[in-house]
Amino acid sequence: MAISDIPIFSMLRTKMQWHQERQRLLAENVSNADTPKFRPRDLEALSFDRAAPPPVRLAQTAPGHIAALPGTTQFRDKPEKFAVRPGGNAVHLEDEMLKVASNQMDYQAATQLYSRSLALLKAAVGKG
Repeated sequence: MAISDIPIFSMLRTKMQWHQERQRLLAENVSNADTPKFRPRDLEALSFDRAAPPPVRLAQTAPGHIAALPGTTQFRDKPEKFAVRPGGNAVHLEDEMLKVASNQMDYQAATQLYSRSLALLKAAVGKG
Protein backbone atom coordinates (compact mmCIF):
# COMPACT_ATOMS: atom_id res chain seq x y z
CA MET A 1 0.00 0.00 0.00
CA ALA A 2 1.36 3.39 -0.98
CA ILE A 3 1.36 6.27 1.48
CA SER A 4 -0.80 8.22 -0.97
CA ASP A 5 -3.53 5.58 -0.50
CA ILE A 6 -3.82 6.32 3.22
CA PRO A 7 -6.70 8.81 3.60
CA ILE A 8 -5.12 10.91 6.37
CA PHE A 9 -2.03 11.61 4.26
CA SER A 10 -4.12 12.46 1.22
CA MET A 11 -6.26 14.84 3.28
CA LEU A 12 -3.23 16.50 4.88
CA ARG A 13 -1.59 17.00 1.47
CA THR A 14 -4.79 18.58 0.16
CA LYS A 15 -4.98 20.79 3.25
CA MET A 16 -1.38 21.94 2.77
CA GLN A 17 -2.03 22.67 -0.93
CA TRP A 18 -5.12 24.69 0.07
CA HIS A 19 -3.05 26.75 2.53
CA GLN A 20 -0.37 27.35 -0.12
CA GLU A 21 -2.96 28.57 -2.61
CA ARG A 22 -4.63 30.75 0.03
CA GLN A 23 -1.25 32.26 0.95
CA ARG A 24 -0.72 33.13 -2.74
CA LEU A 25 -4.12 34.86 -2.92
CA LEU A 26 -3.57 36.75 0.34
CA ALA A 27 -0.15 37.92 -0.85
CA GLU A 28 -1.78 39.09 -4.08
CA ASN A 29 -4.35 41.03 -2.01
CA VAL A 30 -1.61 42.74 0.03
CA SER A 31 0.45 43.57 -3.04
CA ASN A 32 -2.58 45.26 -4.64
CA ALA A 33 -3.53 47.27 -1.55
CA ASP A 34 -3.05 50.55 -3.47
CA THR A 35 -4.51 49.41 -6.80
CA PRO A 36 -7.68 51.34 -7.58
CA LYS A 37 -10.89 49.27 -7.71
CA PHE A 38 -9.08 46.08 -6.64
CA ARG A 39 -11.23 43.54 -4.80
CA PRO A 40 -9.46 41.09 -2.48
CA ARG A 41 -10.01 37.36 -2.95
CA ASP A 42 -10.00 34.44 -0.57
CA LEU A 43 -10.75 30.73 -0.78
CA GLU A 44 -13.76 28.91 0.58
CA ALA A 45 -12.99 26.86 3.65
CA LEU A 46 -11.76 23.41 2.75
CA SER A 47 -14.30 20.64 3.25
CA PHE A 48 -13.65 16.94 2.76
CA ASP A 49 -17.29 15.90 2.70
CA ARG A 50 -18.05 16.89 -0.90
CA ALA A 51 -16.74 16.20 -4.38
CA ALA A 52 -13.80 18.15 -5.75
CA PRO A 53 -14.84 21.62 -6.97
CA PRO A 54 -14.19 22.76 -10.53
CA PRO A 55 -10.90 24.64 -11.00
CA VAL A 56 -10.81 28.43 -10.64
CA ARG A 57 -9.03 30.46 -13.27
CA LEU A 58 -7.85 34.06 -13.18
CA ALA A 59 -9.57 36.47 -15.54
CA GLN A 60 -7.47 38.16 -18.21
CA THR A 61 -9.11 41.61 -18.23
CA ALA A 62 -6.78 43.30 -20.73
CA PRO A 63 -4.81 41.99 -23.72
CA GLY A 64 -1.50 42.96 -22.08
CA HIS A 65 -2.10 40.83 -18.99
CA ILE A 66 -0.32 37.54 -18.61
CA ALA A 67 -2.76 34.66 -18.90
CA ALA A 68 -2.92 32.36 -15.91
CA LEU A 69 -1.84 28.78 -16.27
CA PRO A 70 -4.82 26.55 -16.96
CA GLY A 71 -6.12 24.84 -13.84
CA THR A 72 -3.90 26.80 -11.46
CA THR A 73 -6.03 25.89 -8.49
CA GLN A 74 -8.53 23.23 -7.54
CA PHE A 75 -10.15 25.31 -4.81
CA ARG A 76 -13.17 27.62 -4.96
CA ASP A 77 -13.06 31.37 -4.46
CA LYS A 78 -15.02 32.60 -1.48
CA PRO A 79 -17.60 35.27 -2.34
CA GLU A 80 -17.20 38.27 -0.07
CA LYS A 81 -18.85 41.60 0.60
CA PHE A 82 -16.44 44.51 0.56
CA ALA A 83 -16.22 47.77 2.43
CA VAL A 84 -14.73 49.95 -0.28
CA ARG A 85 -12.46 52.84 0.65
CA PRO A 86 -12.82 56.25 -1.02
CA GLY A 87 -10.08 55.36 -3.52
CA GLY A 88 -12.19 52.43 -4.75
CA ASN A 89 -9.95 49.75 -3.24
CA ALA A 90 -11.44 47.14 -0.90
CA VAL A 91 -8.21 45.76 0.63
CA HIS A 92 -7.84 46.32 4.37
CA LEU A 93 -4.25 45.51 5.24
CA GLU A 94 -4.98 44.72 8.88
CA ASP A 95 -7.57 42.09 7.91
CA GLU A 96 -5.30 40.61 5.27
CA MET A 97 -2.36 40.37 7.66
CA LEU A 98 -4.55 38.61 10.25
CA LYS A 99 -5.61 36.12 7.57
CA VAL A 100 -1.95 35.60 6.56
CA ALA A 101 -0.90 34.89 10.16
CA SER A 102 -3.82 32.52 10.73
CA ASN A 103 -3.14 30.72 7.46
CA GLN A 104 0.54 30.32 8.36
CA MET A 105 -0.27 28.80 11.76
CA ASP A 106 -2.77 26.37 10.23
CA TYR A 107 -0.26 25.35 7.55
CA GLN A 108 2.42 24.71 10.18
CA ALA A 109 -0.02 22.57 12.18
CA ALA A 110 -0.83 20.49 9.09
CA THR A 111 2.84 20.00 8.19
CA GLN A 112 3.71 18.96 11.75
CA LEU A 113 0.86 16.46 11.79
CA TYR A 114 1.97 15.10 8.43
CA SER A 115 5.61 14.69 9.48
CA ARG A 116 4.69 13.14 12.85
CA SER A 117 2.34 10.70 11.13
CA LEU A 118 5.15 9.70 8.77
CA ALA A 119 7.50 9.22 11.72
CA LEU A 120 4.88 7.06 13.43
CA LEU A 121 4.55 4.87 10.33
CA LYS A 122 8.33 4.54 10.06
CA ALA A 123 8.52 3.50 13.70
CA ALA A 124 5.75 0.97 13.15
CA VAL A 125 7.64 -0.73 10.30
CA GLY A 126 10.94 -0.56 12.20
CA LYS A 127 12.72 2.12 10.17
CA GLY A 128 12.41 5.02 12.58
